Amino acid sequence: MAETGGELSWLEQWYRAQCDGDWEHEWGVRIATLDNPGWTVAIGLEETTLSGQPYERTDIRRSDSDWVMATVFGRCLPGVLRSAQPRGSAAPVPRLGYHGER
Repeated sequence: MAETGGELSWLEQWYRAQCDGDWEHEWGVRIATLDNPGWTVAIGLEETTLSGQPYERTDIRRSDSDWVMATVFGRCLPGVLRSAQPRGSAAPVPRLGYHGER
């Protein structure tokens, strides 16, 4: 388990709370690397209390090589975490992109 505190620990605890024997087989969390370098996270919100809730875009740009962006998309864009949800699904999936040193 991740250290207590921090974003990864929060995400792990949130994921565990969603697991009900069904949800985790259809939805979930996907983390992948980007080519610039950086990483992206897609979180399936369908069938959770966060589904359909408003989420204001977060865009933090410390420099061209150090940025964080978070938003909710109706579905994942082709080529970016394509497996995060079934084809044709319109369920909201928030994506968080991070680039740079932390």
